[in-house]
Amino acid sequence: MNNSSGIGGEVLATWHQLVRERNARGLNALLADDAVFHSPVVHTPQAGKAVTLQYLGAAFHVFFNPTFRYVRETVAADHAVLEFQVEMDGISVNGVDMITWNDVGQIVEFKVMLRPLKAINLIHQKMAAMLQANQQ
Repeated sequence: MNNSSGIGGEVLATWHQLVRERNARGLNALLADDAVFHSPVVHTPQAGKAVTLQYLGAAFHVFFNPTFRYVRETVAADHAVLEFQVEMDGISVNGVDMITWNDVGQIVEFKVMLRPLKAINLIHQKMAAMLQANQQ
């Protein structure tokens, strides 16, 4: 069983380093080929490493400004819940990243949940614009 001092600790340490450095390129090694991303604004899970990289890469540009910070972290077995706060366009955004990893230390599932509603609407606009720009 994984825990915060084993594989999970390594996954989370890598994740935190990538966030601190705003290094979206480092995601490739951290994500499993069968990774699934759950967006707060898209109804269906986004399956596969390529699409998960797209969403998380866009999130690195949208979310990780100087006000972004994790305020709580709960780790159990093969998953963690990381609560964050960030200020965007005058809106205080509160959310959680729910991360699950496999036995080789790669993320297999990443789920983002947000509040309040005006934050969700703002993130929807910003992420849609970033994803559209990345496809061109």
